[in-house]
Amino acid sequence: MKKRLIFLFLAILSIFSCIGIYFIATNVDKAEKTNQFIKAAPAVVQPQNVKIVALGDSLTEGVGDITEKGGYLPYLQSLLEEKRNIKEVDFENFGIKGYRSDQLVKKVENKDVLAAIKGADMVIMTIGGNDMMKVVRENITSLKKGDFTAQRDLFKENLSAILEVIKSENPDIHIVLVGLYNPFHKWFPDIEEMNEVVSDWNVTSQEILAQYPDTYYVEIMSLFENDEEELLYTDYFHPNNRGYELIAGKVYEELEKDAIEEVIEQKWLVQQQGEL
Repeated sequence: MKKRLIFLFLAILSIFSCIGIYFIATNVDKAEKTNQFIKAAPAVVQPQNVKIVALGDSLTEGVGDITEKGGYLPYLQSLLEEKRNIKEVDFENFGIKGYRSDQLVKKVENKDVLAAIKGADMVIMTIGGNDMMKVVRENITSLKKGDFTAQRDLFKENLSAILEVIKSENPDIHIVLVGLYNPFHKWFPDIEEMNEVVSDWNVTSQEILAQYPDTYYVEIMSLFENDEEELLYTDYFHPNNRGYELIAGKVYEELEKDAIEEVIEQKWLVQQQGEL
């Protein structure tokens, strides 16, 4: 009986010893994995300065902004600088009233613009509205939907050329294109063809952007279809301050999805590599 009890005791002790070894080994393994995870995890990303080049037409210049501070850009700057991982946003504005896409092709080849693009984290553009208005002016007495086709095809070529120049100068840059809106909607809501034309051009823009990495499209057409709030300046064509504020909000929403985080992380990684 004594021998059986001793044997049973030794067996139980052996079992508990094995269990103890298992738990120790498991916990050591977990600890090692935890340490590896901690070592692999990046340090807290410090707030970064962000440089943005603004290109395009009167919406980028800020026509209709009674403060004359740059249309939607100051609103966008305020929104971005509220983010804890952004220290300061610096805009370099090359917007020019009346610019068409063919003129912007030449503008981006300017040495000052190229230098700005090379040192920037992001480019934001508004372009295409004056391309459409060119068709309206040339066919004012007999305007038809088909009149826009040839000009849209030229716009498509010009937009591709603009993106090529920007990406050639700075392959890692993020590019944001603000879409077109129909300024005539409020006054001529029954002319559905114009809405169709604007939508068609916006689809064309998105198709071109899809061919390039780190590009983003911002839809603003729906903003100006809202009849409950006046968003146009007294010229009934350009946005007023409220219109620009809402455009900035739309741009910010798009950047918030992932673009701005990618820019910050990219800058932080470059910064870390420079410190090694």
